[in-house]
Amino acid sequence: MKPFLETRLPLIALFAVGLALNGLCHAADKTPHWVGTWASSAQLGDAENAPPAPGFTDATLRQIVHVSLGGKQIRVRFSNAFGATELNIPAAHVAQSAGTSAIRPESDKALTFHGKPSVSIPPGAVMFSDPVDFDLAPLSDLVVTVRLRGVPESITTHPGSRQTSFLQPGDTVSAPELPGAQKIDHWYFLNGVDVLAPKSPGVIVAFGDSITDGAKSTTNGNGRWPDGLARRLHADKRTQEIAVLNEGIGGNRLVHDRAGQNALARFDRDVLGQTGVRWLIILEGVNDLGTRVSAKERNEQAATADDLIGAFEQMILRAHAHNIRVFGATILPYKGAGYFTPDGEADRQKVNDWIRSSGKFDGVIDLDAVTRDPKDPAQLSAAADSGDHLHPADAGYKIMSDAIDLKSLK
Repeated sequence: MKPFLETRLPLIALFAVGLALNGLCHAADKTPHWVGTWASSAQLGDAENAPPAPGFTDATLRQIVHVSLGGKQIRVRFSNAFGATELNIPAAHVAQSAGTSAIRPESDKALTFHGKPSVSIPPGAVMFSDPVDFDLAPLSDLVVTVRLRGVPESITTHPGSRQTSFLQPGDTVSAPELPGAQKIDHWYFLNGVDVLAPKSPGVIVAFGDSITDGAKSTTNGNGRWPDGLARRLHADKRTQEIAVLNEGIGGNRLVHDRAGQNALARFDRDVLGQTGVRWLIILEGVNDLGTRVSAKERNEQAATADDLIGAFEQMILRAHAHNIRVFGATILPYKGAGYFTPDGEADRQKVNDWIRSSGKFDGVIDLDAVTRDPKDPAQLSAAADSGDHLHPADAGYKIMSDAIDLKSLK
């Protein structure tokens, strides 16, 4: 797979070529098949992302997700990945969003599990609902409402939702609106949505840390760079059947646990376990470099550039074994962030040089090149920076998604 780098195509065009070639391989397959249209990475909940009182003892939880690909039939995945006991869901519904906590009542449908309205998910497991006929538009908001009656003490969540969820006591799964509900900017137990797609050539997984998770983007604005990529893919007839899944975790690292399990540990669940994956974009490593300054406090061996490169090679190996094409995104500048050091910057340059030139990836997306300050390449440009010198703002995420050249897609 090295010839992709040896052709030396223009910046980021390699990604578009990879999508085109892979899409052509699947173009002849007209059989309807399941693909992921939305997903989030499961994390162990803690006190900071616990639900407000009265919690999940006797409650209705309404959550909104912004899908990439549309269709006429869907199934929903729930996760009890970190639960030590069963997760019991007495009822679950899906509906089209009417804004905030409101649904379109005529679209409301109950989910079933093996033909039953309720489900018990074993510790550490995930569970898909049965397929349900549902008119899901591309790039639309899907509302998933669940009834909860007590949950495992260790809950499975995704704290960095950048999307508001609604929690209300009692049973209101089909209520047109939840005006008195508590608002929470987290997702709980909801782990993925698949769509039955007659033409889709597959799914892109965006795998990374808070920069992929969308830190500093506008809540409920769908301004993460994978959101921007999904919009661009849909706007082009040649690529509009490609879905995008965001598997970013804020604070995540390649070789050590921090926020969420390390990338190598969660790779099977968050990449290989997704439905219909054909392409993988990896953007990760800045937290490994930045947290080296406090490694001794956590009794860790500080991660080196070689450690990061080794982790990338492992993920490439495992993805290729599943016929997934892997694209390496260069690590963004972070000078001015609280954990920046000159040594960390030197290793960032070393890792980025390897991403660009090693030939290990099927293609390279040089996000460092499009977000750095021309006058000081170690820091983000003013156009990209959210102000914390680590995360882009909405405009910066748009710069990232716009940098991916889709013109050569066919």
